[in-house]
Amino acid sequence: MSLEERGPDETPPDGVDLLLELQEVDLSVDRLHLRLRELEEESEVRAARERLAAAESRLGELRLQLDEVTREQRKLEQDVEFLQRKIDAERQRLFDGSVANPKELQSIEAEVESLRARKGRVEDQVLERMERREELEAQLGPVEAEVAEARRRVEELEEASARELVEVERTLEERTAERERLAARVDPELLELYEDLRRQKKGVGAVALVSGVCQGCHQKLSPVYLERLKRTAGVKRCEYCRRILVPR
Repeated sequence: MSLEERGPDETPPDGVDLLLELQEVDLSVDRLHLRLRELEEESEVRAARERLAAAESRLGELRLQLDEVTREQRKLEQDVEFLQRKIDAERQRLFDGSVANPKELQSIEAEVESLRARKGRVEDQVLERMERREELEAQLGPVEAEVAEARRRVEELEEASARELVEVERTLEERTAERERLAARVDPELLELYEDLRRQKKGVGAVALVSGVCQGCHQKLSPVYLERLKRTAGVKRCEYCRRILVPR
């Protein structure tokens, strides 16, 4: 006789009253296994490390750009100083009386004007680099703070992950032992049905029947079907999702 065909005068299979407790333990074990895999794979830590690496990359690129702009600015400032020295030297020749030829004096004046124009253009480039440097320096502080926070988060997660891993392993061992004790008290045929349903029904093989409503699929059972369930001592199954029902 199957588990579902027992009449009202027959004895229900052993452990029916334990199925909800077993189901709760099994769901807890499932969650612990999932969390254990996450911790072993260090998914949270890995994500935090990736965020840190991305922030450090942005910081490194920013510092490279700042160094390059600073070098360019210093080079341009040196060019300005060089041009100014040339201008001063040419102006000295223009006014110290060492040159008397009018054409040569005119040539010197033209050279001075040319040097001044070049110096003006270089000074404009210096100003551009200074503005760019200020922009980069303004970005530097927030990115450095982001890197510091990301590094702190990685260290925090690594420490917490190590602690949680130990705790999850301990709890999983306890819940697995509890599961074995409960399963040993359930009729083997009933346990096989329950475990088969768990594989089919996303880990939930047994649910409560409350006020005629299956707590697995949340469907209200028909009055005729409910009356049939009352007349059997066998395993009660939901007429919709076919999970094992435990009346409450």
